[in-house]
Amino acid sequence: MTTTENLVGSDFARLSRRISAAGLMARRPGYYAARITIVAVLFAAGWVAFALLGNSWWQLAVAAFQAFVFGQIALLSHDLAHKQVFRRRRPTEIAGLLAGDLGVGMSYGWWMDKHTRHHANPNHEELDPDVDPDILVWSKDQARASRGVPRFIGRYQAFLFFPLLTLEGLNLHWSGIRAVRKPGLRHRKTEAALLAAHHILYFGALFTVLSPGMAVLFFAVHQGLWGVYMGSIFAPNHKGMPTLTGPAELDFLRKQVLTSRNVRGGLVTDVALGGLNYQIEHHLFPSMPSPHLRRAQPIVQAYCAELGVPYLQTSLAESYRQALTHLHEAGAPLRNRS
Repeated sequence: MTTTENLVGSDFARLSRRISAAGLMARRPGYYAARITIVAVLFAAGWVAFALLGNSWWQLAVAAFQAFVFGQIALLSHDLAHKQVFRRRRPTEIAGLLAGDLGVGMSYGWWMDKHTRHHANPNHEELDPDVDPDILVWSKDQARASRGVPRFIGRYQAFLFFPLLTLEGLNLHWSGIRAVRKPGLRHRKTEAALLAAHHILYFGALFTVLSPGMAVLFFAVHQGLWGVYMGSIFAPNHKGMPTLTGPAELDFLRKQVLTSRNVRGGLVTDVALGGLNYQIEHHLFPSMPSPHLRRAQPIVQAYCAELGVPYLQTSLAESYRQALTHLHEAGAPLRNRS
């Protein structure tokens, strides 16, 4: 997503040559074929179990399982959007629309546009849509200028952060619906049809198999846990890292490294976070297949040490602590006025 033109003699260009020499930008068709197959089988198995169980309290376990699977489908959509899976646009778009719109009810085109702008200017208060003060405030300046909901929530946003994530799934659905209602989306009609199909099939299944009360409970558990899972994947990446304002002063490498945080962990962390625990490497090389990020990490870290560029890597728990501490500090002006 992020171009690397005009960076031939830059610090990033020298790092890029090391990464390319290590073969880390090569495609991994076998890996993605296996991953897509596994996720598709899990998705189908979840709905088969749903149909077989009928109107049972065990459906809440299915709801929790499908929250995880929806997160894995969203992570595949992320890799597709970054062109990690296919070289050509057409198969990328087809797979992305099927996974995002039909699979989980999230507009692939809307999310890709938003995420592209985030990658271009991570943690930039005027340019990164992920730090817009629409619900939460990400800096003291945003807190002082806030009005309405952000002003109300911002006082105690660190305590409300994870409870608010239970609504993130609904926010993703609603954002997709709003996107297809406006001109400008590349495949607007196709996305509208796929989103409609997703919701008709989803709610049709819930209210056909389950009683009305159980259907509502399944929906709440499924969508709530999916929202928490999605938010928990993305929160460690940039929240609590420095925010930028005004004209760009940092070069590409420093802009990406200084605003990103890596999360330590093994295979379980890699699977749960979809490789986004290597956020620094991902932001530097967004089209790098996610299984190569682990191998790129020591190369990037060593290179940053050579340049004297700070490189942050923490545990998952510490990343959340830093993010919540930052949110609490950003809301301080609102508490001091109350």
